[in-house]
Amino acid sequence: MRVLVTGGSGLVGMAIQHVVKEERGGYEGEEWIFLSSKDANLMSMKETRDVFRKHQPTHVIHLAAMVGGLFKNLKCNLDFWAAHEVGVVKVVSCLSTCIFPDKTTYPINETMIHNGPPHESNFGYAYAKRMIDVHNRAYFEQHGHCYTAVIPTNVFGPHDNYSIEDGHVLPGLIHKTYIAKKEGKALVVWGSGTPKRQFIYSLDLARLFLWVLREYPEVDPIILSVGEEDEVSIKEAADTVVQALDFKGEVIYDNSKSDGQFKKTASNAKLCSYLPEFRFTPFKQALKETCEWFVANYDTARK
Repeated sequence: MRVLVTGGSGLVGMAIQHVVKEERGGYEGEEWIFLSSKDANLMSMKETRDVFRKHQPTHVIHLAAMVGGLFKNLKCNLDFWAAHEVGVVKVVSCLSTCIFPDKTTYPINETMIHNGPPHESNFGYAYAKRMIDVHNRAYFEQHGHCYTAVIPTNVFGPHDNYSIEDGHVLPGLIHKTYIAKKEGKALVVWGSGTPKRQFIYSLDLARLFLWVLREYPEVDPIILSVGEEDEVSIKEAADTVVQALDFKGEVIYDNSKSDGQFKKTASNAKLCSYLPEFRFTPFKQALKETCEWFVANYDTARK
């Protein structure tokens, strides 16, 4: 089993590396190859084919994409032809709850992806990601390949992109709080703080990725998320960051900034039916570990 991980130097890729190597999550007989953008430009068909022919993977975890938060124009580029050409047995791609319809009922589940247009703030990203699911189904129907996808909720952890402008909400909050504390200024949180999100620790996600790669039998995607009861507001998340970084200053909410979708509550019932005993790292503990990593690696962290 030779596993090729695209986006291997990103948030989830580094978490999978940690679980495979540091937690000894890799199995005997498995070979793991973690690619970064330095190894191949996956928007080039030639470079993609070349790197697949070089490594001849049997399994692929596809994480490479152009990603960011609400305030960045997002897009994703994907081709499976290289995987098909070299006989890859299984591909696991990474989708997002952003792909679900804007007008929907909650909680959302895996059957609802294509039930209507996505939120206008990320329609390009959402439609690109939806096409991965379409592609998976087509390859199964035409070639019998088990190409599938996971749908994590909001991922956070070490090795994230902590850009204030382009990053996701938690790493952006962590960076802004760090600077506000250092400079003795108020912490300005964009938006009202009322939207709610489910957050998943990158190391928990990595452990689930390994299970999907080895054991999940379906082409249909699966949501990887904490339960609905663990959903928190942006204000609650900001309060947790403030506590973790021991910030004592004023916290101001800038209501002139967009909130995005009010909520994207996802059901993890399908996951629980497969793994009823799986336990997620408590949010406060995971966020404290993330903040400690950011402070310790501030000079080299992506910002």
